[in-house]
Amino acid sequence: MFKIGNVNIDGKVVLAPMAGVTSLAYRNYMKPFGVALTVTEMVSDCGLIYDNQRTKDYIVTSDIERPVAIQLFGGNADQIVEAIRIVEKENPNFDIIDINLGCPVNKVVNSRAGSYLLKNPQELESFMKKVVSATTKPVTAKIRLGYSEDSINFKENIKALENAGVAAIGIHARTRDQMYAGKARYDLLKDLGDEMKVPLIVSGDIFTLDDAINALNITKADAVMVARGGVGNPWLIKQIDTFYKTGERLNDISLEENIRNLLDFTKMLIEEKGERRAMMILRGIAPKFFNNYPGTKKLKNTLCQNLFSYDSLIRILNEFGYAIEQ
Repeated sequence: MFKIGNVNIDGKVVLAPMAGVTSLAYRNYMKPFGVALTVTEMVSDCGLIYDNQRTKDYIVTSDIERPVAIQLFGGNADQIVEAIRIVEKENPNFDIIDINLGCPVNKVVNSRAGSYLLKNPQELESFMKKVVSATTKPVTAKIRLGYSEDSINFKENIKALENAGVAAIGIHARTRDQMYAGKARYDLLKDLGDEMKVPLIVSGDIFTLDDAINALNITKADAVMVARGGVGNPWLIKQIDTFYKTGERLNDISLEENIRNLLDFTKMLIEEKGERRAMMILRGIAPKFFNNYPGTKKLKNTLCQNLFSYDSLIRILNEFGYAIEQ
């Protein structure tokens, strides 16, 4: 267990925010597998300020998933402060404000948000001081190694964030220019957790228990952030959580068990989004529940193209030889 501000984090797994994936239903579904901290999808400060309903939907949280962080992004500190006030008025039942300083996509960076803010540590410190002073909640930040290969400045940015008063820092072990390509470079973060004043959470390429063990051993971080590796494989979180709480290495689960996970998640997503919208989202997620199992390529392609309803999911699974009862 470690603390982020006054919030107890009982475990080693933080559920990473992923646009279009980590909705409330996803976070509620993943929590019982051993998630110690959930984080909402990235929320636009301007979307909140302009009272956009879809943006406001992103800040809805539940008691099931707590402790939970609401992740905001924006390129203007005063607007982030205004967005925090809106969040606290609309939904007081959250625990942490997280500021995204790591998003690499052009749309975000071009608005001087996300990874753009990593370019100048002095400006970052001033920016984050305003944010931290705007709330009594702990404020955390997620960064990258740097903006580019020529500006790997995570140590300077960590110092700036610590000076600003942030309560924990997450680091994705790639630069902005790497996006999500190549390998996460944990070697650059060797023993970093021992040097920091606040908890360290690391992310990038956590697809197996050994990936998590390796990342934590190298960096001396307090936790790992599980992102793409957990989509379609919720058991990974159970494996990491169990290992660090008991020392036991849980075996991988069978395909039949993971199909049951898919069906349980599907029902929760339908309840949240409605059947039609849920199926459109599932076209990108459902095939991932079969990623680690041989002989499922054709099934995955079918799921990508032909999911229209819960009944269609059941029918597809039955057509491929999995006897599924509704």
